[in-house]
Amino acid sequence: MTTERREPAQNADERTMLEGWLEYHRQTLALKCEGLSDAQLRTASVEPSELSLMGLVRHLAECERGWFRKVLVGDDPGPIYYTEEDRDGEFHLTEADTWEEAYATWQAEIGIARRNAAGFALDDLSKGRSRFTDEPFSLRWIYTHMIEEYARHNGHADLIRERIDGATGD
Repeated sequence: MTTERREPAQNADERTMLEGWLEYHRQTLALKCEGLSDAQLRTASVEPSELSLMGLVRHLAECERGWFRKVLVGDDPGPIYYTEEDRDGEFHLTEADTWEEAYATWQAEIGIARRNAAGFALDDLSKGRSRFTDEPFSLRWIYTHMIEEYARHNGHADLIRERIDGATGD
């Protein structure tokens, strides 16, 4: 599999720009994971951190689910990987955890996120509310937050990938 990545047009309207940058960062994470074995994808290579590329993908599947399902439309299917007892469960990998499963789950959550967001305008407010302020979120805020979330974790992915096999790039 070869992931193609494109920046959004420089003169796009706001929604197209936000969706384009979110997609760009989704594709960036996929690129960082390409060509590695399951064992390499499970490797926490920047000690003492537990972060691994597969863990980041699982974490972002949880983020897609949380923001575009639970918060945006009020659908709460529960967590995928973490539990009340293990709040960082997406990062706690075993030999049984595979890229095939993590990638498929992540892509499924991205597909649901796209469908859910399509039913909202940028200024429309979420069904779910902030646990801190009890206020709803606009779709614009959710898109902006998710771009930030991916961008931050793609920086982590850069370092992890370089430690695994020396691969660098944007």
